[in-house]
Amino acid sequence: MQRAVQSVTLGGRVLKAAILNRISLASPAMRLTDSPRFHSSMSATIEEHGFESTRIADILTAKGKSADGSWLWCTTDDTVYDAVKSMTQHNVGALVVVKPGEKDSIAGIITERDYLRKIIVQGRSSKSTKVGDIMTEENKLITVTPDTKVLRAMQLMTDNRIRHIPVIGDRGMIGMVSIGDVVRAVVSEHREELNRLNAYIQGGY
Repeated sequence: MQRAVQSVTLGGRVLKAAILNRISLASPAMRLTDSPRFHSSMSATIEEHGFESTRIADILTAKGKSADGSWLWCTTDDTVYDAVKSMTQHNVGALVVVKPGEKDSIAGIITERDYLRKIIVQGRSSKSTKVGDIMTEENKLITVTPDTKVLRAMQLMTDNRIRHIPVIGDRGMIGMVSIGDVVRAVVSEHREELNRLNAYIQGGY
């Protein structure tokens, strides 16, 4: 997955360079302004209006996860077995962990990786082990805000080798995004920008 993330990021840079080059070749007027300053200005415009502009908030909106606390969660007192069962039923790879009776206060996160490394590999019982015993605690979490750019979130996930990242707003936890969500957003953003620039090249505007 890490290689896939790096490939998407690199692919976006290569795509951007190729598009700029194609534009300059397609338009005689642009060939007259074919200078480093022009390309720098054009690149900035692309980033402002298309490339690298998608925010985490856009992903949450697309998923139907607005700031209403509608994420999947378990408590520190739940068994690991029940947490993994919930992940399986909802087809997700992680759950937010909260303290009993305090849903708005995040205590940590439990992932499939925690289950594999701390239960299966160590030969522990998932039915007798509490989530709080194996979760990643809140003070060790890597988080983003709704305004974080998607490419920044991707970089955080890659650097820290994580596949899920909580989204924290002014009033606390508001959602969760996965590496799959981030990659799809980047690919979609690049596709849309390419379509806009193709329309420009063809004289659409």
